[in-house]
Amino acid sequence: MSGTPHETPGAAAILQRWQDSGAIWRVLSRGPGGVTIGLYECTGGQEVDRLTSTDPALLHFLGDRSSNEDSS
Repeated sequence: MSGTPHETPGAAAILQRWQDSGAIWRVLSRGPGGVTIGLYECTGGQEVDRLTSTDPALLHFLGDRSSNEDSS
């Protein structure tokens, strides 16, 4: 999970599938360069992967939430 962040195509769909499977995602950072999201195990413990995107569909999907544990 190191290196330069890169654009993740279809990030909103990835997050939707991730939360539909019962796993957890959390916004790690938001800024002009996009949003970086950590993907976590169902328990919320260990981070499994990260994605970074500037996709407007993803930003709309996230809204003001910082995690899928937040209310929609």
